[in-house]
Amino acid sequence: MNERVKVLVLTGYGLNCDIETAHACELAGANANRVHINDVISGAVDLSGYRMLVFIGGFSWGDDHGAGVIQAVRMKKHAGERITRFVEDGNLVLGICNGFQTIVNMGLLPGFDNDYATRQAALTYNDCGNFRNDWVHLAVDAESPCVFTRGMTRIELPVRHGEGKLVAADETIARLQENRQVVFRYAASDGSLASGRFPENPNGSMDDIAGICDPTGRIFGLMPHPEAYNHPTNHPDWCRTRSITGRSNPESAFPPAAGLQIFHNAVDYMSR
Repeated sequence: MNERVKVLVLTGYGLNCDIETAHACELAGANANRVHINDVISGAVDLSGYRMLVFIGGFSWGDDHGAGVIQAVRMKKHAGERITRFVEDGNLVLGICNGFQTIVNMGLLPGFDNDYATRQAALTYNDCGNFRNDWVHLAVDAESPCVFTRGMTRIELPVRHGEGKLVAADETIARLQENRQVVFRYAASDGSLASGRFPENPNGSMDDIAGICDPTGRIFGLMPHPEAYNHPTNHPDWCRTRSITGRSNPESAFPPAAGLQIFHNAVDYMSR
C-alpha cells in the first residue's frame, strides 16, 4: 500500500479553519498535520517532508493591515525561498479565502513565467460594502491546467469574506484568461456567468473571478471554502436534496459533498 500523501495545514494567529481543512484532507486520503505558522517561519518544520501546503481561511493577524498582508510579509521574508523550492520540487499549494489573499500578496499567484515573488493582483473590499456569508454557484474552466479541479464543471461552495474582490491590471487579467488560469468564476444557478451581478458575484471581482491557479496548475487559490463542504449535511438544502435523490435513487441516501473533490484531486495527483 502506498504511503499516504502528507499535507501541512497552517494554523495560528487568527487562522480558524485548520480543523475543517485537515479533516477534509484526511477524508480525501491524506495524512494531514496542523502546524503553527511560527514553526514554518522559523524553519523548525521541514517542508520537504510534505507534498501539499495549505494556507487556510480566517483572519491572520486580525487582517489589521489588509487581508493576508502581515501573514504574506512574514512568510515571504522568512520562508519565501523554502516555499519557492517546495513548488519547484513539484508539490502543491492551496490557498483558501484568507490563504488565497496571502499567496496573492506573496506573489505565488498568478506565477507568470515561474515568477513566484512578484505581486501582480490584489484582493480588496467587497463592492457591496459588507461581509458576505453565503453559498455561491461556481463555473469551472474544464480546460484549466489546475490539478485540483479536474473533472469538474460546476460546483456550489460557501463564501465568508469581506475582502474578496480580485483586481489586477487589464493586461494581467487578459493573461490569466489566455493561459486558462481563471479556474473558478462566480455564476448563476443555471451555470451562466454572473457578469458582475450581485449577489451571484458577491464581491465585484473582475471577470467574476473566484479562483485562479499558476501556469503549472499546482498552485491554486480561491475565495470560497471547499473544506466547509466536507459532508452532505453542510449544504443548506441537504434535506430537500436528499428527499429528491431518495425518490429517484433509493439506494443513495446522500448526495456527495462537492467540496471534497478538490482535496481528492490533489491527493490523487500527488499519489501518482
